[in-house]
Amino acid sequence: MRGSIRLGSVRGVVLRAHWSVPLIMLFFAYGLAARTLPRYAPGLAPVVYAVAGVAGAVLLLTSLVVHEAAHALTARRAGIGVRDVTLWALGGFTRMDQPTTARAAFVVAVSGPLASLLLGGIGLGAGAAVQAAPDARIVVAVLGWLGGTNLVLGVFNLLPAAPLDGGRLLQAALWWRTGDRERAQRAAGRSGQAVGMVLAVLGWLAFARGLSGGLWLVLVGVFVAGVAAAERRWAELVTALRGLRVGQTMTAPVVTGPDWLTIDRFLAEVAAPARHSALPLLDFEGRLSGVVQLSRLAAVPSGQRASLRARDVATPLSRCALAAPDELLTSVLERLGTEGRLLPILVMDDSRLLGIITAHDIDRSRRTTGHAPEEQAPP
Repeated sequence: MRGSIRLGSVRGVVLRAHWSVPLIMLFFAYGLAARTLPRYAPGLAPVVYAVAGVAGAVLLLTSLVVHEAAHALTARRAGIGVRDVTLWALGGFTRMDQPTTARAAFVVAVSGPLASLLLGGIGLGAGAAVQAAPDARIVVAVLGWLGGTNLVLGVFNLLPAAPLDGGRLLQAALWWRTGDRERAQRAAGRSGQAVGMVLAVLGWLAFARGLSGGLWLVLVGVFVAGVAAAERRWAELVTALRGLRVGQTMTAPVVTGPDWLTIDRFLAEVAAPARHSALPLLDFEGRLSGVVQLSRLAAVPSGQRASLRARDVATPLSRCALAAPDELLTSVLERLGTEGRLLPILVMDDSRLLGIITAHDIDRSRRTTGHAPEEQAPP
């Protein structure tokens, strides 16, 4: 996710935090210090509430790390490659390869909610254990809030709606029953869209009745519905492209351009005659150096086009998506998705450029395969 920084690692899994994490921590810390803790442990100094609020927010963040670490470590034990874990305002997500079996998908999905439910029980149990201790009201309040919040998170994540863990469990169960992963993903996506819209409506009704937390539920519902729709469209695309090889989809021969040309010359001499949205670049020695998008060239102010060169606004080869011509197109797209890379795809035979795949090529292949998905994605 853009705007994320690396915090460290958990047993070899990279842990990142989005810029929204400090904001959500401040939100929870303020809510605890200003409202929740004074209600359950009245009569204490403001500084005590402030310190306890920050401690509670940090413990909640730690709980989210444990939740996502459970997914990541369970996936690794199942032989699934894990890229990293990223925390953000609405929780966290783990980038990993696709599970190869329904059983592996089920085990990975259920590990997170189980971790949250376990933490919830530990928090409530610890609060009950120290309740009799003198001057422990604030500690009991923080532990009770933390335990209850983890229980809510665990139960909420079990809702049968992709991308929540419950949606992954639904997908795994349908995958096991039907033997068709994409069909199961489409069903989980439809369920996620429905549940997301219900959450958004309930949140709006709560907000209309004066509950400010309803806006948070609206945000979560819209997010769930949006991601579920994207996952359903992805499953439809995979179904349509099933069995196609990269070499069957690529555009060849490829129009290339010199990377040392200034942008104004490149637009006039290369991009205009080629009429392609993306063009591979060659250096002085004729070696592939990267890819430049026509949209990025056009976005350069006219006053700078005579001084900047095509390579200055291009994606270098080290960051380009590469594939072999005999690879399955769906496998390549899944791999690029987990790596956070985007189209176009350069089709290579060792160091020789054979072709290029853009969004237009994929759309053309989708429309001409003859086995279109059950439902067409909206335009």
